[in-house]
Parts: sequence; structure tokens; C-alpha cells
Amino acid sequence: MAGLLTLLLSLWALVPAQAQQPPVNQQQVPHPTPRPATEVTPATRVPGDVRPLPTIVNAPTPNGTVRDTAGLALSGTADSLRLGAGARKGAIETTVSYKAQDSIRFEVQNKRAILYDKAVVDYGDMNLQAALITVDYSRNLVTAEGAVDSTGKARDRPVFTQGGATYQAGRIDYNIKSRRGRITDVVTQQGEGYIHAETIKKNSSNELFGVNGRYTTCNLEDPHFYIQATKMKVMPGEQVVTGPFNLVIGDIPTPLGFLFGYFPMPKSNKRASGLIIPTFGQGADRGFFLRNGGYYWAANDHIGVRLTGDIYSGNAERFGGWRGAAEMQYITRYKFQGLFTFNYSSTPTSPLLGTTDANTNPRYNIPRTPRTFQLAWTHTPVARPGGGRFSANVNISSSSGDYYRQNSYNVRNYLTSKFSSNINYSKQLRNAPINYALQLTQSQDTRTGTMDFTLPDLTVGVARQYLYDILKVQPRKLYEQFAFSYDLTFQNKFSNNIPARQLSGGSIPLLGGSTAAFVTPIKLGSLDKLLRTSQTGMRHNFGITLGSYNVLNHLSLSPSVTYNEVWYFKKLRYSYNDVARAIAVDTITSFNRLNSYTAGLSLSTNFYGTIVRKGTHKIQALRHKVTPNLSVSYAPGPRKNDPAFQAIQLGGLRDPTTGRLYREGDTYIANNGLLLPRYNGFIYGVPTTSEVRQLSFSLQNALEMKVRDDKDTTGTTPFKKVSLIDGLDFSTGYNFAADSLQLAPLSATFRTQVARKLNITINGNFEFYQQDSLRRPIDRFLWQQKNFRLARLSTANLQLSYQFNPSQGNRKAVVRRDAAPVNDPQLGAPQQINPYEDYVNFEIPWELSTSFTASYANQGPLSVLPNRPRKSAYTAATLNLNGSVKLTETLRFGFSTNYDFINQTPAFTTLDVTKDLHCWQITGNWRPFGPTRGYFVTIAAKSALLQSLKLSRNRTFLNY
Repeated sequence: MAGLLTLLLSLWALVPAQAQQPPVNQQQVPHPTPRPATEVTPATRVPGDVRPLPTIVNAPTPNGTVRDTAGLALSGTADSLRLGAGARKGAIETTVSYKAQDSIRFEVQNKRAILYDKAVVDYGDMNLQAALITVDYSRNLVTAEGAVDSTGKARDRPVFTQGGATYQAGRIDYNIKSRRGRITDVVTQQGEGYIHAETIKKNSSNELFGVNGRYTTCNLEDPHFYIQATKMKVMPGEQVVTGPFNLVIGDIPTPLGFLFGYFPMPKSNKRASGLIIPTFGQGADRGFFLRNGGYYWAANDHIGVRLTGDIYSGNAERFGGWRGAAEMQYITRYKFQGLFTFNYSSTPTSPLLGTTDANTNPRYNIPRTPRTFQLAWTHTPVARPGGGRFSANVNISSSSGDYYRQNSYNVRNYLTSKFSSNINYSKQLRNAPINYALQLTQSQDTRTGTMDFTLPDLTVGVARQYLYDILKVQPRKLYEQFAFSYDLTFQNKFSNNIPARQLSGGSIPLLGGSTAAFVTPIKLGSLDKLLRTSQTGMRHNFGITLGSYNVLNHLSLSPSVTYNEVWYFKKLRYSYNDVARAIAVDTITSFNRLNSYTAGLSLSTNFYGTIVRKGTHKIQALRHKVTPNLSVSYAPGPRKNDPAFQAIQLGGLRDPTTGRLYREGDTYIANNGLLLPRYNGFIYGVPTTSEVRQLSFSLQNALEMKVRDDKDTTGTTPFKKVSLIDGLDFSTGYNFAADSLQLAPLSATFRTQVARKLNITINGNFEFYQQDSLRRPIDRFLWQQKNFRLARLSTANLQLSYQFNPSQGNRKAVVRRDAAPVNDPQLGAPQQINPYEDYVNFEIPWELSTSFTASYANQGPLSVLPNRPRKSAYTAATLNLNGSVKLTETLRFGFSTNYDFINQTPAFTTLDVTKDLHCWQITGNWRPFGPTRGYFVTIAAKSALLQSLKLSRNRTFLNY
């Protein structure tokens, strides 16, 4: 029915009045003779038409040419409605569809359609919804109005949508032909903002002109705040320009305003370049400042560049320094994305402003170097089958680590002392079991200033290949599990940390070199020195798989064989100087091959002990699982004339620890000299330094119980398993080839989880040998002493962690927290020093995470003397607490702290509060002590469009 009505109304609008004539018989002539006026039709007895027949111009003939009123020739037969295909086009260019919940009234004479109750009209890209809609075809005008219910409240107000823009108003008048309209009492969303106005006129260019308008980012009908202007012009997707305006908060006008206003409204799919307005304030150490000001350049749809900086006024003639930052982010959909940042800072080495405050904490973090930098690069590809993968994660800062200490309020960056970088390319060859990877790695420790580089790190691997598949033979049970694999590793390493040159722990004197380690500064002038310390090597690993076999139906026997070979391109040469009674060490360039192999045999099984209760009980059964493992391993020791060692005659040199001559030792006599390693400190070391014939034993325990599931109502799963002990493991070994201390320490580990929330882990090492006053082991067992002891606890660690989160409830798995929404533009935003822009989840009423860590180390039998106090055996004991509490629906309080029981001091404490004010947010943070002490309080609009509309009060080491 709606389609038929649409067709009829469209025809009425398009057909001219003079074209509506009755059909003409094709046999009529252009000038027919008039009929007698008194003729009566016999069939109906009704007098005939007394009007003269119309004159037919250009009477149609069968399959002939038809001409319209303009004289244009049209092919084909005449239209029954006298509408030729070439007739003039009406005002309505497409179909108008409409519907109403109550009724539709047609006024044919006036060419109007009136739709009552929840009316909807669709015309092209225009959609209109209202309580009452009138479509006037004679004027090409659509009018929409709302209605009032019995309580006097407005309902079904007009909602007009066109081209992605939506307008809600009290009344809408829209001309379909000119695409111009007049909207009263309107509310429309433009980008992130909302525009309220008494009257808005819309032209054909989709521009809006408003009177008595309000601009806000609050989505309520009565917004909490808005910018009020008597006149405004809106260019959708571009900007809002106003006349004189002022800010209104809570319906209270404020004097904050200007003579004109300009508010950009970038489209969501179109980025724009522009200035970044800086923040201002005063720092405790460098005077007044402007921060994070600069320019954002949208180079194209894939690249965005941001240049920002800080500048400090200093004091009198002393400049306060500056900081520059450059950031480039690139994105190519379905391929890769990345972010590159570089920061450079110039900081005074002493405070420029004095103070009279009394405080036990240091007020100024004195930088070790005045100029610092930070470089970061991340590149993440999209995985594609059969293709190579290139990724990068680079994080480099000044060796002193002062950049984050002087320019960051972020807890993680401030406390982190170690950074690492990796650039990697890897690929799996198609239709081949070969893969390769090329890496460039770097690591640094800002506490010591050391940097280690591996340039490059090449790995080539061959996946496991079965013997029967290579030989193309039928697999047999004897050899069907035989297989081998291969991987090659090539590395070139160098470091600015030059280690001390020592032999035998420093007991053998050396000529040249340094007896203490030192760090070489990283700069162009020291590049040659760094390259001379490089270590290069290549390692080949052959993995040989001999399978696993069942023995006596319950035991699993697994033999193993490994072979590896190391290639070095230089070696050390030793020579003894009789005059200096010391050894000279030289580095010689040469190709060297070192090989080694190992063999082993492992025997393992599983057995269970169960207790099942009869009847139905809450605890139905207990099960104890035991996994013993017995293994034997063998590795040959250095053979005579081993190329990995050099035998050197030491003459009358004595061992300072024993006072004996070196030449009196058994090893010295057997090898005709003292064996010194030719590859001491090299990348892969020496494959084998001593013979190994070891018997190892391990025992793993797990305890579970079966309990009745109270949540099961169907009877399909009446019981569930609960782990009582996740692991209680023991391991030790005995080396038959060692000449002393053959029994290895006993390692014990206990793991369990209580109520799926409390995690407990305990590790301990037990020694079986006696020790002297300096904690050096003696080759005598503890049970051989007067006071019998089986073992002695040497080290132990305890870790406890508990997480309270009511969102988990009684669920079996941890509920995944909602991810923080991305509020930044697509290609990034300036890094704010304010740390309270993070996402706050108000759905969880409260949460608490706590962990406790303690370490123990036996200090030996050294007695306590007045001038030599005994150290505590507890080397570490710390408690960490962090959590948050939802005090109201919009107010959340959070905290994070820890306490060091050994030093009896809190290490780091922070308190924060967040208040959600719908379109505004209040954030605050307080760090009561420490080098980062201070507070932040910020009241700001949530919208990124009005990120500069905020009030802040900060007092920290960055802004005091």
C-alpha cells in the first residue's frame, strides 16, 4: 500500500495539468465533424457528450513517430497517460517513502500528505522522524513537528538526518528542491561537539547559520557547560566560527570569553595539520616554562609527524634549559604500523631558584650530565603466511639514565634502570624445513652506564627430519623415531664494559691489561676502542633424537645424543716472563674449531595413590601423583693437547692460596704445564672444561582432591577437581668424575594456589658439605661432623601474592578487565606529564593486589666480633600493596605502596583520586615522600577537542 501511494503522489507531482486528457482513438482525424448534441447512447440511455472533440495535433499512427509539445520527436507508440519519455523532469528526483504508526491523510486537491504519530519520511540521503510530518508536493516542502503528551511533556521531537549529520529540533521546515531548511530549537552533533540554537538556517552547501547558539561537548539536553554566542556559523566537518562568546558553567555565565571563537571539527576520516598549544607554569629548578608546544603535521593518510618542545626561563642571566621532541607514526592497514620518537633535553646541573622550605627529602635531582636524550622505535607487522616478518622494538637513552629522571613523572620509566632493543627479520622458506632470522640487539644498564651490542645475530635452522623420510624407506618400530635437527648461530658482540683481565681468579699475575673493570664512554672517538673488544663466533648444534621406548610396560626410556661445534676467528696466546714472573697474553687472528658431544639416558614413570570415600560426601576422593626421573649423562673432559687449552711452564711461581708451587700439582704434571684457556671470555666459552659422569634424580609430586560441585543442577558434572599442591619437586645429582664435592645440592620447590587467588611459591637449596669460616665448602659431609646434620639450608625464597577483585565473583576464570579506550588521535598526541589521563574503570567497586617477597641466605659459621657484626640471613623482605575503592558511582580512590622490612622504610608510595563529572573529570595524585614527591590536581573537560579547557595545580619536582 505504501508503494502504491508513493507512486500516485509522485505522478501527481510530475504530470502537468494540461496533459491530463482522455485517450484518443487512433482512427480519429485531425478535424472530425461535430456530433449532434441530442444524440443518446442506446446502451445507457444517457445523452452523449455535447462538447466538441479536441483538435488532435500530430495524431499518432501505429508504430509511428510521436512528438511532444515542444516538437521533439519520440519513437514508439503513445503513452496511455500522454507522458513521453522526453517530458520535462519534475522537482522530485527520486522516490519518497514514508510511513506512520497512526494514519496517513491525503489531500489530493492540495497535493499534500499528512502523517500522524511516529512518522518517518525517506528521500534520498535524507531521513526525517517526528510525531507529525506534512509533505507538500506543490511547494516541495516537508514540515515536521513534535507532540505534547497528557502531562504536557514534549515527545517525538523531529529528528532530521542527512549526510551523516543529525539534528533534533522543535520544528523543521525543509525544501526538497533547494535543499535548504529552517530549524528551530535545534540540537545537533558536529564531530565531538554539540550545537544548541534557537534557530538554524541550512543552505544548499550544508552550512548552518545559528542565532543564540551554544557549543558544548556535553551530550545532555541541558549541558553542564557550554560556550554561548549570539551568532555562529557551522561548516560541518571543518569548523565552527562564532561572534563574541563567553563560557557558561552550570548555567552561571563567566567572564571567560573573547571577541570571536574558532573551534575546529575535523572529520573522523580526515586528519589535519595544526598548532599544538603549550601549557605553562613554574618549575622548582628552572623557572617559568612553556611545555608541549609545537606543530602537528599530517603528511598523508599514512604518516603523521609531531614536533614539540619545552623552554624554561631560568633565573637572571642563567638559562633554564630546553627540551625538544620529534615523533613520527606510520600506519599501513593490513601491512604494518610503527612509531618513532626522539627526545633531547638540556638541563642545568644545579638548581637556579632558592627556597626556604624545610624538608628531609632532596629538593633537586642533580643530573650527572647536562645533556640527555631518548630514542624509541617500534615497528609491528601484520602476520602473513609464507612471508618474512620484520619487527623492531628500540629503546635507547643516555647512558647516565638522567633523561627519565629529569623529564618523566611516569613511575615505570622513572624506576626502570635497564633497557633493551631488538630489530629482527625472520622467514620460513616455503616448501622447505629451513628457517632463518637476523637480529640486531642492544642492552644497557643506566646504573652502571654499560651498553652491550650484538651486531649481527644470525640464526639458521633446519626442522626435525625423520630418518625413514630421508631414506625413503618404510618406517619400522626400531628406527621410526630416529630424527635429527640442525641450527647455526653466528654472533658478533662488543661492549663498552671492559672486564678485568685475570687468570685463576687473579692468583696468576699478568703483564698489561687492567686488574679492574672499567666502562668506556659511548662516543665517536671511542668507536675504534669498542670494535677492538668485539667477540665473534659461530656455533653449530646437531640435535639427534633416538626416540622414547616403554620398558616393563610402565617405564619410559629416552636415550639422547648431542653434538656441537664452535668456530672462532681468533685465540689467546700465553707466554711466561721469567724476569717479571708474570704471564703475557696476546690475541692472534686465526680460524679455530672446537667440538664437543654429550650422551644421556633418562628413565621416568608416573604412579598414583588414591583414596576414594564410599557414599556421597563433600570431599569424595584424594589423588597423589608422583613422577620420578632418573637420568645419566656423560661429557668427555679436555683431552691431552686439547686445542682449547695451552700448557705453559710457570717455573718457580707459587699458588698464593695454597703456597705450593704450581709445578707440583697433579694436573700440571699430567699436562707438562698449567692449562690455560685459549678462549677465555669468548662468546660461547669453551665447550668442555671438565669431564662429567653424572647421575641425576628428580621427584615431582602433585596432590588433587575431588569435591562435589554445588553449582551443578543437571547432574552431568557432579564433581570437580581442586588442586591442593600444584608441585612439590626435589632434584639432586652425583658427579662420579669430580675429584671433590661430587654430591650436588638438593633443590626443593613448593607451589600451590589457595581459593584460586592466593599464590604461594617457596624455593630452597640444601647443601650436604661442611664449610669453613669464609663459607668455602669442605669435602666432608655434614653428617660426618660431631653434631649430626643431614643438610644445611643455603638459600631460600618465599613469594606470596593475593588479588581481591569482586568482579571475579565465584567464576572459575579471572574476568578480563576492559581495555582502556584510545582517546588520542589516530597518529598520536603530545605526551602529557600529567599521569592521570589513564582509563579508570568505574564498574569494579573495589580491588586490591598484594604481594610479599622474602629472601634468605646462610651467612656461614663466622662468629660475631665487636668490630665485625654478623649480617642478617634475611637479605630481602618487601610488601607491595596496590588497589582502588569505588566510594560512589563517580568517585574512585586508588593507592600503591610498598615497605622494605630490611631497611624499615617505605620505598615508593602514591595516592590518587578520580571524580567523574559526566563531561568533566577531576583527577588528583599525591606522592608524600621520595625524590618524586608532590601532587597533581586537574579539573578538565573529557573531550580531546577541548583538551586545553582545564584548571591544574601541580607541585612536583618537575613543577614546583
